[in-house]
Amino acid sequence: MSEPKLKFFDERKTPIDMLVLHCSALSGAEMFEVFNAQKVSAHYIIDENGQVLSGVDEAKCAWHAGKSFWRGREGLNSCSVGIEISSPSLGQEPYSEKQISALIPLCQKIIAKYKIPAFNIVGHSDIAPLRKVDPGCAFPWERLAQEGIGWWPKGKEATSSAAADVKELLSSIGYDTRDDEVLKASAYAFCRRFLPQYVKKVDDVSYLIEHVLPDNFDFMREDIFLTALFSANVFF
Repeated sequence: MSEPKLKFFDERKTPIDMLVLHCSALSGAEMFEVFNAQKVSAHYIIDENGQVLSGVDEAKCAWHAGKSFWRGREGLNSCSVGIEISSPSLGQEPYSEKQISALIPLCQKIIAKYKIPAFNIVGHSDIAPLRKVDPGCAFPWERLAQEGIGWWPKGKEATSSAAADVKELLSSIGYDTRDDEVLKASAYAFCRRFLPQYVKKVDDVSYLIEHVLPDNFDFMREDIFLTALFSANVFF
């Protein structure tokens, strides 16, 4: 693994109890150049060939999460480790087996080292649903959960949609639901992670970056959405 090369970080003042997974449409080499120019960073980068590169020492607070919220906390750079994965489609197309095979042991090592609970292993879109789409609808969350990385809903029956409180359920999982706009974005972030078959793929990655939430999103009344949402909530 390379020596850390990213320049922007803070001293860490909060114990690590989160792992945040990201992707970038840049190659691994491009990430170092662009991240330093944009004054952002990550602890690790997994390049297009599955090589794990060090960006910032884990002991430091990397600038990867930005404005963020999860389970009542904000500013999650302070308590998290961030991993960036190269993905030209911004996670809309499957990651390579080399990348996932490199990611799994890296995550397992970090989780064991800091005793990170499963519900605190999240994607960037989970903690910043109004701004971010990564690691994308093709990210293999279910496979990672089978390897002890994060969680995946088990098949449970949902109550009737009339009785469902989507806001309460999303909030119980950890999502930001403090106003109607972020509630809708959090619902779509939930779909991106757990119901990717209902997430519209966007060929223009630049457009996707600027249009995180489609105009016609209304899954909150769909039975399949509620079933998945209740199933995820059972975890907590």
